[in-house]
Amino acid sequence: MKKLFTILAVAASILAIILAVLPVSNLAVFPSIAALIFGFTAFYLSKKTGKVKKIIQFSFLLTIMALALTTYKAIFTETEVANTDDLNAKETQLEEQAIEELEDLEIEEIEIDESELEDITIE
Repeated sequence: MKKLFTILAVAASILAIILAVLPVSNLAVFPSIAALIFGFTAFYLSKKTGKVKKIIQFSFLLTIMALALTTYKAIFTETEVANTDDLNAKETQLEEQAIEELEDLEIEEIEIDESELEDITIE
């Protein structure tokens, strides 16, 4: 049982570090909390036996680093909204080009009789 919680704590703390480095760093909070819960459970179970392994402390270190990095990025990173006028102008231009291309196409009108539709059977 102790090994299971130790493995879960290390896996969750590594996932938290990976998410903390990515642009979606706010998602690192959830695996960090899970890593802390698993780590404390593993620590408690190993404390009963009297042997606390270094890997549990390492998972705590990784989790604290992930939480610190996530907090730093949340406080000091500003989200900039780009000027959407250029994007709207380009979208309008592309739409006009597409309309012109569609108007230039020569499409023949196809007449379909109902008798032709009755001859087609769906299998």
